[in-house]
Amino acid sequence: MSLKHKFSKLGYGVTAAAFIGGAVLSTSVAAEKVRWQVPLAFPSHLVGLTTPVKYLSETLKDISGGDVQLRYYEPGELIPAFEIMDAVGTGKYPAGYTWVGYDQGTIPALPLYSGAPFNMEPPAYLAWYYEGEGKELLQEIYDKRNIHPMLCSVIGPEGAGWFADPIEGLDDFDGLRIRFAGIGGKVLEKLGASVTMLPAGELYQSLERGTIDATEFSQPAIDKMLGLDQIIKNYVMPGWHQTLTTSHLLVNKDVWNKLEPQSRALIEMGCEAATLKGFAQSEYAQPTALRDYEAEGVNAQTLPEPVLRELQTVTNEVLDEIAAEDEMFDRVLTSQRDFMEHHSIWHSKGYLPRDFYQYD
Repeated sequence: MSLKHKFSKLGYGVTAAAFIGGAVLSTSVAAEKVRWQVPLAFPSHLVGLTTPVKYLSETLKDISGGDVQLRYYEPGELIPAFEIMDAVGTGKYPAGYTWVGYDQGTIPALPLYSGAPFNMEPPAYLAWYYEGEGKELLQEIYDKRNIHPMLCSVIGPEGAGWFADPIEGLDDFDGLRIRFAGIGGKVLEKLGASVTMLPAGELYQSLERGTIDATEFSQPAIDKMLGLDQIIKNYVMPGWHQTLTTSHLLVNKDVWNKLEPQSRALIEMGCEAATLKGFAQSEYAQPTALRDYEAEGVNAQTLPEPVLRELQTVTNEVLDEIAAEDEMFDRVLTSQRDFMEHHSIWHSKGYLPRDFYQYD
């Protein structure tokens, strides 16, 4: 037999094996049909924040041959953005995609997962969540709500907000009517601000009508999509109040438990892939948005370090106060603080200092 003929036969064998293997995989993945309605907390076009759910739904449909389909709905189409957790837990909808910090009034520990002040950056957070105690603790939290949670997006720090005047000291927060989310909002309340929570779709009109004086929402590219730069020209950075932002796919636990193991594994893997995809999309979009702000005359202010240190002090006071009142908050906060201390030797010694990355 010639060498050419041997390779030809080998090629046929590999092709046949691949075909058979693919058929087996296809059969196992397509063991059941999943059709979920998934209400969203944010508009689906917000880069890195909700675009991962689009990637998730398209990928699951493709890889399952159409057997697993998640149809997502814009905020308000099915239910208001702030009602997703209850709707999923009670079984009104099988799943929802949300920023879990919206439910801090019911579960105080959730903002520690959605983005907390002076907390971890995305790489360390992912290590704590997947390899440390993070995922296990979150599942324990949601067990009582009949929900199976999955991390499905992580992006970097937000902007610290849009203000009529630059922020020079903590006194500048006193008396402000401001939209601010999560634990950062409690910090500003301690500093004298009047804090309110509004969904993304109401921010532009609220600023335009003067219902609020200032606001934060998300990262530069997302805030630009919402048109916040058209009303206010002072953009404060960095996002001390949220060193990262996550979104989660919440699934009704009864629905989740009825799935075949391969379907559960597929959806879990899909969320992990969507988290990576969304982070890449987000990091790619932010510098373009900041360059555009510069060209449009937006003043992107960086808070002085003394102001950040003062905010950190007040933040720790607020965190300790909440921890003293809520056992689960204390457990999650302690776990995060322990991991940050453990991770700090790598964070401080393994990476180049940030001032090595000055390109201007």
